[in-house]
Amino acid sequence: MSCRTSLPAWQALAADAENFGSVHMNSLFAGDEQRFDRFSAQCGGVFLDFSKNRIDEGIFQHLLQLAEECEVAQWRDKMMSGAIVNPTEGRAVLHTALRDRSKQPIEAEGEAVAPLVSAELARMERFTNSVRSGEWLGYTGAAITDVVSIGIGGSNLGPLMVTEALKDYCDERIKMHYVSNVDGAQISQVLSKLNAASTLFLISSKTFTTAETMTNARTARQWLMDQSNGEAQAEKHFAAVSSNVSKAKEFGIGEDNIYSMWDWVGGRYSLWSAIGLPIALNLGFEHFLSLLEGAHEMDQHFATAVPEKNLPLILALIGVWNSNFLGMNAQAILPYDQNLHRLPAYLQQADMESNGKSTNWQGETVPYTTGPLIWGEVGINGQHAFYQLLHQGKTLVPADFIGSAKSNNPLPGHHENLMANFFGQSQAMMTGVDLNAVREQLTAQGMDKESVERIAPHKVHEGNRPSNTLLMDALTPKNLGALIAMYEHKIFAQGIIWQICSFDQWGVELGKVLAKAIEPELAVDAEIGAHDCSTRNLLARFKSLQD
Repeated sequence: MSCRTSLPAWQALAADAENFGSVHMNSLFAGDEQRFDRFSAQCGGVFLDFSKNRIDEGIFQHLLQLAEECEVAQWRDKMMSGAIVNPTEGRAVLHTALRDRSKQPIEAEGEAVAPLVSAELARMERFTNSVRSGEWLGYTGAAITDVVSIGIGGSNLGPLMVTEALKDYCDERIKMHYVSNVDGAQISQVLSKLNAASTLFLISSKTFTTAETMTNARTARQWLMDQSNGEAQAEKHFAAVSSNVSKAKEFGIGEDNIYSMWDWVGGRYSLWSAIGLPIALNLGFEHFLSLLEGAHEMDQHFATAVPEKNLPLILALIGVWNSNFLGMNAQAILPYDQNLHRLPAYLQQADMESNGKSTNWQGETVPYTTGPLIWGEVGINGQHAFYQLLHQGKTLVPADFIGSAKSNNPLPGHHENLMANFFGQSQAMMTGVDLNAVREQLTAQGMDKESVERIAPHKVHEGNRPSNTLLMDALTPKNLGALIAMYEHKIFAQGIIWQICSFDQWGVELGKVLAKAIEPELAVDAEIGAHDCSTRNLLARFKSLQD
């Protein structure tokens, strides 16, 4: 297998990066009145402006050529048709089928996918309506008012992010609570506020053996028994999402209340499946379907839009350009919407667990940077925290600014203030302000010459810092679905360009294996095993502090 660095487009881009040198985006805008029109694209209610990146038409064409030489479109079609694109686990990757209600004939592992998805959606709808209508009753005959979702990773981050993002669509019939951390503080705090008679637990674990999830599930079951003096029946207060039906049944969950997970859906791509039941329970099934519809619209866009107007592909290529050719190995996610406060954490997993790899499809170490460091915070809060580094730091961090034209909470003056910052911050990252301009500003303010010369260097912003602006019409279930799917496909396209396996996660296993071996050694009378001197002495100190 030839290395990507040998491709003509890769070599052309390497030359572009060297030749582009110190070209400032200010000059690119000054010389091209059509730059915004050329470097923007739209899908439904999601608009992308990528003009504030260090690219010109020649670089953009070389990026599109790279996608063609890497056969991104062919791999996209393979993924969506059910071919095996997760080679290390021998699996298809069909989260797109979960939101395709047109029932396209696709097979995975020799089985038609559409009937499975349709049947499970119907089951999810019945369950959702039963709980939300008050038909589902607890052990005392009380209706369910609170649902506790117990899961970790993709079984937690997706539903939590979406229910937070769409809380303006919640009618408060069902209050959602999330438990992911095995730290007893989290589940203790959640349970302390609940009435056992009206609480339902949803346990999400593909294997039903995930240590953190099952520890919390057992604690929840014991709490239910204690609160009910042993009267509660698990089948009235527990449901599960798992592929291990026998384990879920052993736990006490009735088979009718166990919902499917399939090997062709990865955990971090699973909110569209029964893992999304917390979304449906909290918001109503019609809003869950709208979420699916928005994602499907983006799937169709990714599959059919021309490359130069294809949102996921463009984001992928801009990310490759910034990382591999300009040496910017981080990416900030900056939502200007309080309800999107969990989006950076969600995209951390989606991107870093997918593309945080260093081995190509043939098991060889790649000679280039792969997945960037993903981090971020709600924009307004970030402005008073880390934007100092974004604007003046020596580490250059490209940013995605994400906002909505319409507010779901239109209080006088609030959205205008928010969005003025949204536009102003991305503009400032691009334009900056040079030393002469700073001197003029300070002089105009009446500052003496000596003070001007002393202060001015500290106020210089070099600018020329890349960003993408993603502007939604409004934060709706459909637009959120499209936004999430856009990032999913961006991650996929980058994985193809880098020749890495985006759909496994072997890197999370080693620490868990070692933790399993260490846990028995934490007992007071247990011997500490053969570890390195740091781990051995830390364990000894920990145990001494338990006495």
